[in-house]
Amino acid sequence: MGIKRHKPEEIVQKLRQVEVLVGQGTARIDAIREIGI
Repeated sequence: MGIKRHKPEEIVQKLRQVEVLVGQGTARIDAIREIGI
């Protein structure tokens, strides 16, 4: 099984999603799990 590589744009998008969820009061670990990291 190969390693999935993410493009820089995808990484930035995921980090922004986490920031939004954390800003809405979601725990950081739950936000990370929610976006699938």
